[in-house]
Amino acid sequence: YEGVGKGGDRTLVIDRLCEDAVFGELERLHAGGHDFVAVSEERGEVVFGQGGDSLRVVVDPIDGSLNARRMIPSHSLSFAVAGGDSMADVELGYVFEFGAGEEFIAVRGEGATLDGQALRVPAGDGLEIVAVEATKPDRVVSVAGSLSGRAYRIRTPGSIAISLCYVAAARFDGMLSTRQCRSVDAAAGQLVAREAGAVVAFGATGLAATPLDLSGRYDVAAARTEGDLEVLREAQEAVE
Repeated sequence: YEGVGKGGDRTLVIDRLCEDAVFGELERLHAGGHDFVAVSEERGEVVFGQGGDSLRVVVDPIDGSLNARRMIPSHSLSFAVAGGDSMADVELGYVFEFGAGEEFIAVRGEGATLDGQALRVPAGDGLEIVAVEATKPDRVVSVAGSLSGRAYRIRTPGSIAISLCYVAAARFDGMLSTRQCRSVDAAAGQLVAREAGAVVAFGATGLAATPLDLSGRYDVAAARTEGDLEVLREAQEAVE
């Protein structure tokens, strides 16, 4: 470990190394004439130039760093670009899953893709497989009790960004967090899910009221339909 990052979690060596690589690319972009504010899990907010008229780059170099440290393949790079300071302002979402070597991309108003192929969630209610994130055992017990008889199976990938993208790819019918997440965890994945036709909720607030800074904390849930999303939100509320 290397202390605690600006996002509030312990910084692993792999977190720092991956963030250094990402910031090397951001510095090259700035040198090419681009100004923006980077929001990163370890370094916090870093202003490049004049900030680019509120242009935000929200990055989690390794979402699922505990998985990466334990050699579990399910971890990802999450990268979002926003024209303002809320989830509603995210214009580009990019998630690369290292385990499967898959690339998820979404552009606001233009849809989402997986390795260049368009994504679209299928119609209809039903929670056959639900992903549960931030899964301490006591929280899983509460969620499982609420979902009993309402979902068939639970999976725990260990990366919020991946879970959101898997909803977009119809691998999961829904996902929820059992503790509050940060913007870096979900900014890119939520756009991928929404552009594929899924519905996403951040607690009881709307997208426009969900900030992209590191001080904000909120529950996140996503599903194919509003009805299934309500079931998942009830499960979140059951967590003590």
